[in-house]
Amino acid sequence: MKYNLSEITELIRNRRSIAPEQFSGRKVHREIVSNVLTNALWAPSHGLTQPWRFKVFMDEGLKRLSRDLPDFYMKHTPETKFSEAKRDRFRERPLHCSVIIFVCMECDPKGVIPEIEEVEAVACAVQNMHLTCTAYGIGGFWTTPAFIYTDDMRKYLGLAEGGKCLGIFYMGYPAGEWPQSHRKPLEYVTEWIISDVESY
Repeated sequence: MKYNLSEITELIRNRRSIAPEQFSGRKVHREIVSNVLTNALWAPSHGLTQPWRFKVFMDEGLKRLSRDLPDFYMKHTPETKFSEAKRDRFRERPLHCSVIIFVCMECDPKGVIPEIEEVEAVACAVQNMHLTCTAYGIGGFWTTPAFIYTDDMRKYLGLAEGGKCLGIFYMGYPAGEWPQSHRKPLEYVTEWIISDVESY
């Protein structure tokens, strides 16, 4: 076997979504962020379009997000769905982090690859980010508030026409124990087709 499968399996099964409210004040250094993003670059993409783009906010940039994200939420949330608690969360979360990455996409300009396949490629890149964070003992949290899909957000992030933000990825060292989780057994979600005879 080329790699240690037990270690890889343990890494995959220990990946967790850990919210910024659970982060400690320990700083995630820029070199680690670079390694996380470099591993993201090695995700598969159809036609090797590599559609992922990353906007990394650190240091004073986090204060900017603490100021601006509540405004995005208020502007793009209908009054019937508005929550003061959510608005406040957008203000506070950047202050719990030492790095926030906006995960974005710019599709193949030739238009050969369907957009859904570019989205899938970016999702694979995010999984690489998550796994690399886990290896470092860093929590990752990918969230997708509705306002990230707006043209206002595209312009705010300096994306090209047609570019899209697909999520906000928060990184930080957990303050407490690494959380546990579980999954449904394989038989609940898998069908094995072993015959060439169609069944109805």
